[in-house]
Amino acid sequence: MSHPPSHTEQTDVAAIDWYAVLGKRVKTYLPGYMGFEVDDIQPGTMALKVTLRPHHLAPNGYLHAGTVLTLADTTCGFGCLANLPAGATNFTTLELKSNFLRTATEGTIRAVGTLVHGGRTTQVWDATVFDPQQRPMALFRCTQMILYSKE
Repeated sequence: MSHPPSHTEQTDVAAIDWYAVLGKRVKTYLPGYMGFEVDDIQPGTMALKVTLRPHHLAPNGYLHAGTVLTLADTTCGFGCLANLPAGATNFTTLELKSNFLRTATEGTIRAVGTLVHGGRTTQVWDATVFDPQQRPMALFRCTQMILYSKE
């Protein structure tokens, strides 16, 4: 597994092309199979989107909760990568929670994640997933453990 660019005191984090770094991760791993696209990257925020296809739906014909949860979790995870503290090399999810407000069966849904707490050992991210009419359809919160190289 490739690691994100290392954040050290000498690294100009703003100079990293996060669209390229995260775009490659989207295509290579589960987010690529899901059809996720990086939509926006700003300091402390991240947005991804996906155009719904039949494989995003549950057998009952409505949007599968796993699609929404995976979109929100990926959004926050990518946000964490792009906002790692100096010296950190990666992260892993410690906890997540989601509340579902409505569903969708077609169109493009979008998740917007916001950094709530950016500590040295943990980050807390909130995300809102919006339906095709831009109404909130899910609220999400996760805690990420920041990882450092043992070297």
